[in-house]
Amino acid sequence: MAPFIFSTLLVVVVTAVAIGSTARGDDGGDALTAGFTRVLMTETRFVVQRPYNVPLDERYEFAGGVRRMWVYSTDKPFNRTLPGAARTETKINKEYSSGVWQFEGEVNVPAGTSGACVMQIFGAAPEPQETTLMLHAYNGSLTFYHDLHRVLAENIYGRWIRLNVIHDVAARNVTVFVDGDLRLHSAGHGAPGALHYFKFGVYKQSHHHQSYLMESRWRNVSLFTKP
Repeated sequence: MAPFIFSTLLVVVVTAVAIGSTARGDDGGDALTAGFTRVLMTETRFVVQRPYNVPLDERYEFAGGVRRMWVYSTDKPFNRTLPGAARTETKINKEYSSGVWQFEGEVNVPAGTSGACVMQIFGAAPEPQETTLMLHAYNGSLTFYHDLHRVLAENIYGRWIRLNVIHDVAARNVTVFVDGDLRLHSAGHGAPGALHYFKFGVYKQSHHHQSYLMESRWRNVSLFTKP
């Protein structure tokens, strides 16, 4: 009986390992990152943009694996010579113009933050708009741009939410998952060869009401790609 019991246990263990590997994907993550290659993310990939007249440590903090960014509605833009609203954002310094790219990260928006973009895909040339995607925080909801009828997540204040944003350049589409659930599929923007990159943080918006203080916190930010 001992050989039979051992063989049965071995089959159970191998099956469990196979199921776990499938569920977690080829890169050690879940099925959303299966088939993608992880991009090496050194600190040089994270470029912080903040009001030009304020020291970095007065709008940005990185401690315990969490990147905290905040801005006030009365702050200056990040560039003295270019127009733009107040922001403290981190640009992922990896531009792309082809392939399929995936941003993954966990975001926590403190209570009260409203009227801010917390994540975006920049680049849409030669179209008049400058972005392919923006996710905004309004009164505890995560929305597609400023459309209050296109809510991706509710009751976002004070809790960690995992975002997976997939941009297929050739197919000209963007897909957003919240905590593993599909929440958005939208058209991409920009002509073939247009440059894009991901950003996250807080960027004051002109629609609806903006809170005086806007803040978001991020952890486990990763970037993936495939041809």
